[in-house]
Amino acid sequence: MKSLYLLYAIIKIKNKVDRVIEKKKWSTGRILGLAGIAAVVVLVISAFYLTSGNSKLNVEVEKITVSDVKKGAFQEFIPVNGIVMPLTTIYLDAAEGGRVEEIYAEDGSFLKKGQPILRLSNSDLELNLANQETAVFDVLTQMQNTRNNSEQNTIRQLNQLAEVENALAEAERLYKLNRDLYKEKAIGSQEFKSSENNYRYQQRRLKLTRETLQNDSASGRLQVSQMQESYSRMQNALSLMRRKVGDLIVRAPVDGQITSLDAEIGQSKNKGERLGQVDVVTGYKVRADIDEHYITRIFNGLAGLFTLGGKEYRLRVRKIYTQVNNGRFQVDLEFLGAVPEGIRRGQSLQVRLSLSDETQAVLVPKGGFYQQTGGNWIFKLNKDGSRAYKAEIQLGRQNPDYYEVLKGLEPGDRVVTSSYENYGTNEELVLRK
Repeated sequence: MKSLYLLYAIIKIKNKVDRVIEKKKWSTGRILGLAGIAAVVVLVISAFYLTSGNSKLNVEVEKITVSDVKKGAFQEFIPVNGIVMPLTTIYLDAAEGGRVEEIYAEDGSFLKKGQPILRLSNSDLELNLANQETAVFDVLTQMQNTRNNSEQNTIRQLNQLAEVENALAEAERLYKLNRDLYKEKAIGSQEFKSSENNYRYQQRRLKLTRETLQNDSASGRLQVSQMQESYSRMQNALSLMRRKVGDLIVRAPVDGQITSLDAEIGQSKNKGERLGQVDVVTGYKVRADIDEHYITRIFNGLAGLFTLGGKEYRLRVRKIYTQVNNGRFQVDLEFLGAVPEGIRRGQSLQVRLSLSDETQAVLVPKGGFYQQTGGNWIFKLNKDGSRAYKAEIQLGRQNPDYYEVLKGLEPGDRVVTSSYENYGTNEELVLRK
């Protein structure tokens, strides 16, 4: 300002000195002098203005996004991509390895339980079955022979027992007769003792014969029982072998649609190799991939929502697969209420998975401003909308549409939510139409 006063004084003195000379009122020199004074004044005022306040930036309103802060219902949710899948899927694995000989059903066809899908051949397995059948037949023959031998031995023992019993009865009769005769002195002691010894012998013989018969019978029964157990075990092994050979014909485990059938005639399949799957089409579920960041916040029972054909349908988390692959994990969601008509396996759905209950909150629309501010401040417009000033804020939860405002803004405020990438360190925006 001193330079301005000094310049004004010099011009005033100059005018007084030159007053005696008649000149034109608006000479060229005078005009240039006044223009110089005006330029200096403008420079001084501009410098004072720019250094006395916040840095400013002119911004065209058409190139920014101005949003209203409001209070409304807020629910934290994440958008996930879901794929429609059958409610139940049963995988078909080769129970036994072999070569594909015949294919009875095409991929995508509907099958009844037990209906054959394809047939494998395995010569080693079939040979083992034949050998097992022969071994079972041999054991059966041996068991029958053992039973027959045991029965014949028992018959011989019974015949011998009958003979011994008869001999004992005869020896007893003779002994008693000779005893009476010996008492009457009709016979000598030698004859009496002979009949007595024979009687005692026949008694011991009967006892021994009975014990032998009993032991032989027990031994025969034990041997037959062991043969029977061996035969039963071999029968079970034969049944298992027949079942394994039967598994060479792959059949539908349930009523459903066969999908992902992977078999060609002449192709060799190893035991346990995946052949395809059968989908039970009585119901559907939705399988969704979710970022691992949310794995601690997902639990059974969380609600989901999607829109199809202009209608909203509700879902609920039914199962969580906690294994993480490529930074994502999977969940299964079941339908609550109506299932969309005409829905198909493999159809893609956009699901909104809720992470919280619905509450009332102060909301600001999401925008590019967050990348530069981290949600710590925002440009808030003044009442007439001509300027926007930097205002400190605090944000809370978020969903794909809104941020929850915890501090710094009130419903009715207007803020700039577009990107601040080109605003630098300016703290004030001058909005021009």
